[in-house]
Amino acid sequence: MSVILPKGQSIVDTIIGSYNLLLMANAHVKRTQKRSEDIFRLDLVGIDMEPVTYQNLFQITPTKTIQDINQTDLIIVSAISGNLEKGLTLNSDFISWMRKQRIEHDAELASLCKGAILLAETGLLNGKSCATHWTAHDFFTKRYPQVNLLPERIISEDNGIYSSGGAYSYLNFMLYLIEKFCGRETAIYCSKVSEIELDRNSQSHFIIFNGQKDHGDETIQKAQEYIENHYEDKLSIDGIAKDLAVSKRTFLRRFKRATSNTPLEYIQRVKIEAAKKKLESTALHIQEVMFDVGYNDEKAFRNMFRKYTGLSPIEYRGKYNREMARV
Repeated sequence: MSVILPKGQSIVDTIIGSYNLLLMANAHVKRTQKRSEDIFRLDLVGIDMEPVTYQNLFQITPTKTIQDINQTDLIIVSAISGNLEKGLTLNSDFISWMRKQRIEHDAELASLCKGAILLAETGLLNGKSCATHWTAHDFFTKRYPQVNLLPERIISEDNGIYSSGGAYSYLNFMLYLIEKFCGRETAIYCSKVSEIELDRNSQSHFIIFNGQKDHGDETIQKAQEYIENHYEDKLSIDGIAKDLAVSKRTFLRRFKRATSNTPLEYIQRVKIEAAKKKLESTALHIQEVMFDVGYNDEKAFRNMFRKYTGLSPIEYRGKYNREMARV
């Protein structure tokens, strides 16, 4: 197995955490199954042997380079951060190496968090499903339209190519891989020793909806601002288009292209984001929150809330409103 160490702003805790969980799985399997060899034989792989540095504080040194490894069976693509375009440029050698390992040796690949950007750049995800950090969704959908992004998912598996959601959800993903290759009992053991919740599968309730604003279409940005300032009102798509002096058909097309949402989806997401903030910070009754954000149908509100958060309004409040959770 090869855990790659990307150049630039690598997230070293995803490397260290993954490495330690795999070592823990190795030790448990050897102890309980009386094996003499490790299940996971690990290499930390760099483009060269230069240490990877994070925030000018922490360093990880590769054990091998991509030139040293002619064949590997599983590649873990560690997370990157910062300027994603720059990250792709710095790590172009990894991209070609991963393609070769997949095409010539049928290696399996697994990305952690925004490591999905490096994985998608290979073209190997085209026509397949993928998960990544929710903050990268806009960049990802625009750059890789042929990939089926699963915004709410923590774990995606598609024909030997795996990906995980954002940040520390990589821990859940590593338990998933441990279960796949070592069995459920070992995954449970690693979960308990590391105190990681097992079988968590959604990142929906973590997502903060801010709307895609860097698209350069000033007319659509005005529409977004209007929606965000009047979400509690009964909004009309026809009315917004008329106020902006564009046809409804043109408005719908440009809005979808700019924001990756239809105007109706955008309105619903803004309403639900406002409802989330009220549930986090107030003691308002659920119906009061519903009316405040512009819903009149309680069933429709609850269904839409669950669609975008994966939780009911009551469940969401219990998770994020400390004062209300004490009641």
